[in-house]
Amino acid sequence: MIIRVSVRRVVSGAAALAIGALGALAPTAAAAPQADPLPPQPLSADLSPLHRPGTHVRTHRGAPLLPQDVSALSWLVADARTGEVLAAHQAHRRLPPASTLKTLFAVTTLPRLAGRTLHKVTEAELTGVGEGSSLVGIAPGNTYRMADLWRGVFLSSGNDAVHVLAEMNGGWEATARQMQSKARALGALDTQVMSPDGYDAPGQVSSAYDLAVFGRAGLANPQFAQYAATVDAPFPGGTHSDGRPTWTYGIQSTNRLLTGAGGVGRYPGLIGVKNGYTSGAGNTLIAAARRGGRTLLVTVMNPQRGGGYEVYENARSLLDWGFAAAGRVEPVGSLAPPAPLTRPVPVRKAPQPGPEPVTQAAVLAEKTGSGIPYALLSGVVGATCLAAVVILRGRRGRSLR
Repeated sequence: MIIRVSVRRVVSGAAALAIGALGALAPTAAAAPQADPLPPQPLSADLSPLHRPGTHVRTHRGAPLLPQDVSALSWLVADARTGEVLAAHQAHRRLPPASTLKTLFAVTTLPRLAGRTLHKVTEAELTGVGEGSSLVGIAPGNTYRMADLWRGVFLSSGNDAVHVLAEMNGGWEATARQMQSKARALGALDTQVMSPDGYDAPGQVSSAYDLAVFGRAGLANPQFAQYAATVDAPFPGGTHSDGRPTWTYGIQSTNRLLTGAGGVGRYPGLIGVKNGYTSGAGNTLIAAARRGGRTLLVTVMNPQRGGGYEVYENARSLLDWGFAAAGRVEPVGSLAPPAPLTRPVPVRKAPQPGPEPVTQAAVLAEKTGSGIPYALLSGVVGATCLAAVVILRGRRGRSLR
């Protein structure tokens, strides 16, 4: 009896010792190796029908029909406050933008040059102005106020003013890169900037959608909005060293919906933004108007009928439709940059330790990658059992004596 009791205790102690040794060597549950969580995987967030060809509008009962006299290759009508696109035609068709690209130039560089007040123009800064460009009349050696240079951009669409400001901003190519980066940040993915002034250049394109994005971003800047809404202003023909003009001449906005010039009726409530023309782009226009607490934004690219003023009549028809359709259409897209969607990625869980027979612990550890070699665990168990046998023999010998 004494021997049996001793055997049970010794065997139990040996087992406990073996398990304890295994527990000391095996990692605990808290220290179990965890798989690094994978980063969220982005999904395409652009589910807008605007990427499909054709005309897109979602009307309720009683909504006015879209105007039938709009012949532009691409156009868009949006709510400037919310960014909701109310209707569009070929919104992402890539076309040359002409001087409407100056809106992106201003959105990009106006904040960067906000601290500058005066600048003396050099001959080198006017190098490279394209042949036949629209000019405000900047002269080397004159010192200009920043406001004069920006009025030269917005009112006269002066490529000479753009060249000077671009050089102040770090250079022509650097400014083009900054504009490209800004376009991407705003979600305008159709635009390729080759010439910051909008002058025709191989590969330079934008879209009605992107131009609306630039116009909306610009109107959010009070300085931009003020320049875009200015009808006329004096411009210095000569200057003192402190920027005061020695003589001036008048300049007027080239946006006829804003000025009412050339027989084009001024649009009620118009607040800008920018027009353009080149032989490659045809006539282009970004126009914004405010009425009854709403601000609408319209872009028109390259009308196919009528003369040079047809772009304004296309914009007028679209603005009229947009105000009449208030509350009677559902948006077909948004000018806001799409937020990337993410899908959860499952994280691999490390196996949790559980009660296992001592004789299987080493095998389990090796299979689950606990890092404990099978030979080492086997050695621990064997040594523990051998010690138990020695103790038993010693006790049995004492009992027999």
